[in-house]
Amino acid sequence: MGLSNTTDETQVSSNGHTNGHTNGHTNGDANGHTNGHTNGHTNNGHTNGDATKYKNPSLQVTEDHRIKLVDAPIEEPGAGEVILQIKCSGICGSDMHLWKSGRIGSLEVKGDCILGHEAAGIVLKCGSGVTNLKPGDRVGVEPQEPCEQCFLCMEGRYNLCDNVKFSGIWPDAGTIQRFKRHPAKWLYKIPDNLSYSEGALLEPLSVILHGIKGANVRLGQPSLICGAGPIGLVALAAARASGAHPLIITDINAERLKFAKEFVPGCQTYLVNGKMSAQENAAEIRKMFGDDEYSQPASVMECTGVESSVCTAAYSVRRGGTLMVIGVGRPIMNNIPFMHLSLAEIDLKFINRYRDTWPAAIQCLSGGIMDLNKMVTHKFPLEKAVEAFELCADPTTFSIKVHIVDEVDGEL
Repeated sequence: MGLSNTTDETQVSSNGHTNGHTNGHTNGDANGHTNGHTNGHTNNGHTNGDATKYKNPSLQVTEDHRIKLVDAPIEEPGAGEVILQIKCSGICGSDMHLWKSGRIGSLEVKGDCILGHEAAGIVLKCGSGVTNLKPGDRVGVEPQEPCEQCFLCMEGRYNLCDNVKFSGIWPDAGTIQRFKRHPAKWLYKIPDNLSYSEGALLEPLSVILHGIKGANVRLGQPSLICGAGPIGLVALAAARASGAHPLIITDINAERLKFAKEFVPGCQTYLVNGKMSAQENAAEIRKMFGDDEYSQPASVMECTGVESSVCTAAYSVRRGGTLMVIGVGRPIMNNIPFMHLSLAEIDLKFINRYRDTWPAAIQCLSGGIMDLNKMVTHKFPLEKAVEAFELCADPTTFSIKVHIVDEVDGEL
């Protein structure tokens, strides 16, 4: 959820295949899928060490594309800051990119860095000047810290700040650790009826809350979602909550589409045919919506960032409609149908992360407007964070969202 828009969680590769996630143990199993390993060396050569002895276990990525569980320093809070115990942190597709590729766009891993940015936790200690929080408060974590000095911050568009510090992007430490220092301003109290797991889901939900504002999703109007990864599924649930109908979601993975149908029963699904062109797939999608142009999707949320999917979305949207690209893609795409978009006056839009979304996200979940819990298919204890990442990298098994949880009662 955490780079140019923290959102490329569908993780479809350039050949159209999803960057497969996993099966293993499902929701609520704090032990996760161990692959037969405990703490020592895992099957890909990464070292966990004896994590049970660590004061602050942390999952770090290295410049040479390794991940490791190490004992990180415990910092003191500065003015306006708190020390949190991170109780739950989700694994995002961007975390996998940083591990496997060492970068996303211009954002590079240039040294050891703690990963993670989808998180919730509990306040343990407050620095001077903190008045909005106290020890014991349960909070959701907005992982960005803008400069608050540039013209974009002054305009309120702080998500576009060029000097932002973002958790899990080198050199700024992420949330997959026990104790994290974080500005109190960017923490939000969560009510008692939200779990820490739901608190961690506020981040991917925030991506969609920011995107849906400009996506022209409206009550009773048709909408298309491209990509049935975690972000696409949140988009699907948000479109349903917004009253869009009919709803169709696409993917190249039949198992993900089956999950989408169970997640939002009223939706329809389309399995993308990799042997067909973007125009041909779009033609089949359009047939599902209806025979005339008015029946076509007025809103399309593209949640993969894959060029072929973006092109399919462009050919699917209604004339005069809106195509919101939420997924993170290649630095350059050369095959976007420019004249088709131009002649049809299709609004092509993009988002970068989010701004002012945590309060609304909390209301959505605490008020029962949306229930995202089914998305969490796996949970691992913090001490097995390396194995959680290995599971996410396994293309032979299935998962949606993997959470790393810390059941230890943290003491500073």
